Amino acid sequence: MRRKLLTLVTVTALVFYLGLNFMPERFAVNMPLGFLNSGVKHGAAQLKALTLPAGFHINVFAQELTRVRFMRVTDQGDLVVTLPKSGQVLLLKADRDGDGISDGRKVLLKDLDLPHGIDIFNGWLYVAETSAVGRIRFNADTAQVMGEYQRIITDLPDGGNHWTRTLRFGPDGFMYVSVGSSCNVCIEDDQRRAAMLRFKAGGTGSEIFATGLRNSVGFDWHPVDGGLYATENGRDLLGDNFPPDELNLLVKDGFYGWPFVHGNLNPDPDYGSKGKQAIANSIKPVHEFRAHNAPLGIKFLRNQNLPENYRHAALVALHGSWNRTKKDGYKVVSLHQDRDGKFFEKDFITGFEKNERVIGRPVAVEESKKGEIYVSDDFSGTIYRIIYKK
Repeated sequence: MRRKLLTLVTVTALVFYLGLNFMPERFAVNMPLGFLNSGVKHGAAQLKALTLPAGFHINVFAQELTRVRFMRVTDQGDLVVTLPKSGQVLLLKADRDGDGISDGRKVLLKDLDLPHGIDIFNGWLYVAETSAVGRIRFNADTAQVMGEYQRIITDLPDGGNHWTRTLRFGPDGFMYVSVGSSCNVCIEDDQRRAAMLRFKAGGTGSEIFATGLRNSVGFDWHPVDGGLYATENGRDLLGDNFPPDELNLLVKDGFYGWPFVHGNLNPDPDYGSKGKQAIANSIKPVHEFRAHNAPLGIKFLRNQNLPENYRHAALVALHGSWNRTKKDGYKVVSLHQDRDGKFFEKDFITGFEKNERVIGRPVAVEESKKGEIYVSDDFSGTIYRIIYKK
C-alpha cells in the first residue's frame, strides 16, 4: 500500500510538472518548490551561499522555526515571531551571551487561526489572525504575557487566495491591518478585501484607509517624511514579465489600481475596460519591482551607525516567484532615494536561489534599537541576524 501511494504521488507530480511546462507563456509557472528542493540543507549550511554588501555580516540567529513569518523586536531586544501554520506566537530570547544566537525560546500564544502580523503597543501584544485581531497584556521587561487573549476584531474577511493579515501601529496611534484580495483578479464584493484597514487601538472605529491593493503584505512608515509605504504583489497568469510588483505610498482614501491597472497605469487585459473612472483616479506606484518577485516585508532602517547611503534606506524581502518559467526574486533588496526622491533598488542579500535551486525565501525584516537587522525565511525555518561593522 505504501509503495502504491508513493508511486501515485510521483506520477501526479510528473503529470503536474509536464502540464505546467507545456502551458502557454500567459499561464507560465514552474515546479512547486517542495519537489525541486526536497534535499535542501537549512540554517548554518546556507551562510556560505549568501552575499551581502561590504561591512555587513550575517549569522543564524534561530532555526527550526516551521514556516516562520513576521517579527517584532521588543524594547529589551527579544524577538516575537509568528508561526501561522502551527498557530503559535513565540518569543526568541535576545543574544545576551554574545554568540550571535538566540538564548532560548518559549511559546507565548498557541491555537490561533493563522497568526501573521504582530505588534507591541501600550503594553499589549497584538496579533492579526486570518479573520480576527486579538491582543493580550505583555510585559517586555519580563517577557511575559498576562491575562486572557482577547479577540477585539472578529469579522475580518477570510477565505480566498490571500490568507495573511499584517498588523502595525502607526505614528498616529492607529492600528493598520492589510487584507489581501480573495482572488487572482476580480471585482470584490467585500470592499475590505484588497485594502488597508484602520482601527482605533481597542479595535473600534473601523475604516477603509486605502483600496486597490491586491496583496500588500508589508508596510512601514518612512522615518523622515512620515509616509506609509506598502509593498504589493501583482496578479498572476500574464506571463513572466507583467505585471510589475509595486511599492505604493498610501494616503487616506487613495485608490491604487487593482484590478483595473498595474504599474504605471497599464490596463489589465481582463478588467481594464471595466473601470475607466477608477483608472483615472488610481495612484501610480512609487517604485516597481520585477514581476512575480513577491515583495513582502519592508523596513526603513533607523540605525545612524550605518553607512550614509543605508541610513533611512528600506530593506524589502523578495519572497520569490512561483509563477515564472525561470525563478526570480529570492533575495533582500535595499531601496534608496535619489536627490529627486525617486527610489532605486540594490541587492542586499543574495544567494537564496541559484541555478533554479532555492534554499531560502525571505519574508520579513526587522531592526532592533541596537541596529541589529533580522530577516525571517519561511522556507528553511530560519531567522538571520545581520550586523554592520566599520
